[in-house]
Amino acid sequence: MYHKWLDHWDEQRARRGEEAKKTTAFVLDSCLAFPGEKRVGTIEEFCTLADQALADSSFYDEPSESDDGFEIQNGWLKFPSDISTDVEENNFVWAKVTESGSRNQALVIFHHWNAGRRNHQIAKFFSRRGITTVEIAMPYHFERSRPGSLYAEDMLSANLGRTIQSVRQAVWDGRKLIRWLKSEGYREISVLGMSLGSWVSGLIAAHEPVVTKASLFLTAGSLADMVWTGRATRGIRDGLERAIEIADLRRAWGPLDLENYAHKLARPNLGLHMVIATRDKVVLPELSKHFIEKLHEVRARPNVLELNCGHYSLAMPPYILLAGWSLKRFLSRRG
Repeated sequence: MYHKWLDHWDEQRARRGEEAKKTTAFVLDSCLAFPGEKRVGTIEEFCTLADQALADSSFYDEPSESDDGFEIQNGWLKFPSDISTDVEENNFVWAKVTESGSRNQALVIFHHWNAGRRNHQIAKFFSRRGITTVEIAMPYHFERSRPGSLYAEDMLSANLGRTIQSVRQAVWDGRKLIRWLKSEGYREISVLGMSLGSWVSGLIAAHEPVVTKASLFLTAGSLADMVWTGRATRGIRDGLERAIEIADLRRAWGPLDLENYAHKLARPNLGLHMVIATRDKVVLPELSKHFIEKLHEVRARPNVLELNCGHYSLAMPPYILLAGWSLKRFLSRRG
């Protein structure tokens, strides 16, 4: 009876989330995803460029080695993004810093898609335990939102190129922030990602050797499959399926698929922690388990917590408490 009520509660939350969303039009926009390449006009040509990006080990290497432009005041950090978009607000990164009084450990938090507020309770919980938290705004969220926009449709949509650009921007922004934290003297830097933020955190952990621990909440490997099957992305699928098959979408978004970087996530000096919800309708559990199998195949050994709740009800007691304490134990682990 309780789980039936829980499923109903998750569905109600999903319906409320749909109120501001609309079906997004299918667009290639290859020039956004692959700047410097010739604009293409077919899905096959786009997929060829995506294949090249996937094979390019520097695709997620942010170009700037400069720490110029970082400003911190009253617990707020601001710095310029290395990707320039048509939304001026999105070209600057904002992060809320909750100091712990120690430089031993910092945790960079990447929120979920369409987040309405930052996770101040998580920040307070860990800062009191000696871990400085830095809650970064992902592209087109919070202070970076497109004026007049009701949700972050630029971050994730049926526009193939803009979605790749946005995720790549989030990775570059995160790596730039992590490098700055290292220069500030933080000894150990970890990342925490939630839902869409877990894809960003996973990509950063795969490509940024400074990161020693990565915790991925409500995650999977294939972003294409998550969008195609997920309860929260029906409007995106409506735009996609009129123009593209799922097999081509997997290839087009290959650079965003964490399974393609499983071997990088298996590096010996990286600890992995995952929380999956077995009643999740947004990131289906079978997608999460498939990703875990891929990690096992390359001898990664993620610490996995399975909770019998849904995507949204993870935020409810007792599930959020179980997830929080599991994360605390993971972050406290040596080596």
